[in-house]
Amino acid sequence: MEEVPGAMGTSASLALRLGQSIFSTASLLFMCLGIDFYSYTAFCYLVTVMGLVIPWSLTLVVVDVYSVFVKCLPHQPRILSAIIIGDWVLSFLSLAAASSAASVTDLLLDVGASYCPAKLCNRYQLSAAMAFLSWFLSFASSLFNLWLLPSL
Repeated sequence: MEEVPGAMGTSASLALRLGQSIFSTASLLFMCLGIDFYSYTAFCYLVTVMGLVIPWSLTLVVVDVYSVFVKCLPHQPRILSAIIIGDWVLSFLSLAAASSAASVTDLLLDVGASYCPAKLCNRYQLSAAMAFLSWFLSFASSLFNLWLLPSL
């Protein structure tokens, strides 16, 4: 079995998962700091998806930490397939949530300050940006794991 950088069980995977957890947590916090986020479906969707991404990434961080420090993670095709499918599903959900939150925020900024004060809309923009960064890391991780799958 070849060693693919960024695939499950490597230090690069650990870095990708840590970044994914940090960015998704930051996105959730920026969104939840405003009490008006529940007024828009796109923002509720982003909160829901980030609420799913955080435990998924933290669980895989624990697996990567164990694998890096103990250097013993059996690469089984079924386990890796489940991780790849989970990454792909959450990756596309994250992209959809980040895109919808960014577009709603842009629309609210264009409409005017009566719907969204500038300070609140800036937090929504930051939340969408953090969600995009989380998506990028999740997608990269799933591609690296997909690259590893045929060699098992």
